[in-house]
Amino acid sequence: MSVIAADIATSLRCPGCQAPVQERPNKYLCNQCQAIYPVVAGIPVFIHEPRSAFTIKECANGLTAAASSSPAPRRWRDCLPSISGNHGSEANFEEFAQLLLSTSPRPRVLVLGGRILGTGMEAFVKHAEIELVETDVCPGPRVKMICDAHDVPFADGTFDGVIIQAVLEHVCDPWRCVEEIHRVLKPQGLVYAETPFIQQVHGGAWDFTRFTDLGHRRLFRRFEQVSRGACCGPGMALAWSFQYFLLSLTENKWLRGCIRIGTELTTFWLKNVDHFLMHTRGTQDAASGFYFIGRRSDIILSDRDLIKEWRGII
Repeated sequence: MSVIAADIATSLRCPGCQAPVQERPNKYLCNQCQAIYPVVAGIPVFIHEPRSAFTIKECANGLTAAASSSPAPRRWRDCLPSISGNHGSEANFEEFAQLLLSTSPRPRVLVLGGRILGTGMEAFVKHAEIELVETDVCPGPRVKMICDAHDVPFADGTFDGVIIQAVLEHVCDPWRCVEEIHRVLKPQGLVYAETPFIQQVHGGAWDFTRFTDLGHRRLFRRFEQVSRGACCGPGMALAWSFQYFLLSLTENKWLRGCIRIGTELTTFWLKNVDHFLMHTRGTQDAASGFYFIGRRSDIILSDRDLIKEWRGII
């Protein structure tokens, strides 16, 4: 049986043709195109292969392996101080939660890329009245469904909110993904997004795009802005750049490990400087990443009006 709750299951749709689906033993069947979406270890796999970089078989195998494996052992890098620091997410998620609760006594929120609990989301999940539907393309301890953000398998207007944190840099077409977010939100529904600006490649081949403050705002041009700004500052950007500069000097695995240890031990403090820089104008030009909280709208922000929203320093 699927872990999807019965009340949300009625909103499930085929990611290929958007027709309703029927739950059958160990699978879902599209009423229109007859596509089959398996349920593996209780997790539905809604991948539309013609438009996805993933296959159903790959995702199903990942779920099978995850169900039979032990928890990953603690890595030596987990003992090092991190050069990354998100100084805005906890307060942003609390703001997002209060906005949701002001519109519905029990808001339903879709999390795209919710394999694990995102940075700062502790402030969000403490609100037990908020129902989370956590999805990802990879298995994880919090995943209730495998799906691709390019083709979200839910009907129009299903959710009160959508969270997409540190995901849009890893999708092939972030503009299409944001259109999907707009589609599955109710009228006046809310979105919370965090996306990198100055960060080097992470995630290997699955890393595609970066956004400036205005570029990020334009990505969500079909949303009315509630708030936006930096979430990771220029100190973090500097630490990452220094580490990756040194990493570019060698391909030797042992030396690269030493560089990671050395740079994380000597530059981790730079992220603490960001406490004092998050709201400066210069940070709008130099931040490591930006956040956006927006409300679904039928009005599209024009590029002429977009340019007027620039907040940096020439």
